[in-house]
Amino acid sequence: MVSFKRGLETMSHLSVTPLDEEITFGEEEIIVSKTDLKGKLTYANDVFCRVAEMTTRDVIGQPHNIIRHPDMPRSIFKLLWDSIQAGSEIFAYVKNMSKTGKYYWVMAHVTPNFDGNGQINGYHSNRRKPDRAEVDNISGIYQQLLAEERKYSSPKKAVAAGYALLQNVMERQGRSYSEFVWSIGGRHV
Repeated sequence: MVSFKRGLETMSHLSVTPLDEEITFGEEEIIVSKTDLKGKLTYANDVFCRVAEMTTRDVIGQPHNIIRHPDMPRSIFKLLWDSIQAGSEIFAYVKNMSKTGKYYWVMAHVTPNFDGNGQINGYHSNRRKPDRAEVDNISGIYQQLLAEERKYSSPKKAVAAGYALLQNVMERQGRSYSEFVWSIGGRHV
């Protein structure tokens, strides 16, 4: 199993500066990727490559977080990794960043892949374009999580604090993150 620590890596090796320019893709299009157990890309479809502004050669063998946008709370990735490593699927809103620094939002459905013996041997993600209202709903929560995470110099403490805040926000709403996702529009996946 991959350690969450891997998810704390950033795109610094690409020296990408985030731009306030959104990339869009069609509502009928699906971004698809597969990774190994360590989160390295083993497959990316043409929509993934086009929207991320990369070639297949750019992405295969690279950590999936090469498209991680710095506006994404790391605590959401903890929730994602905890879920899929436990053998469960997860639906999540994610803001990604292209090779040129542009951003794009997705509604991700991430699942573990299993071998013939029932052991997890990789991960699969399908992403669709979320509605603007869905992005607006989740953005406020993500900004709260980021603000909490930025209070800590230790990445481990930052993730723990963000995760605790996420759990608190969801408890106040009387639902889990997955239930929240579905309540604001996850039905499109």
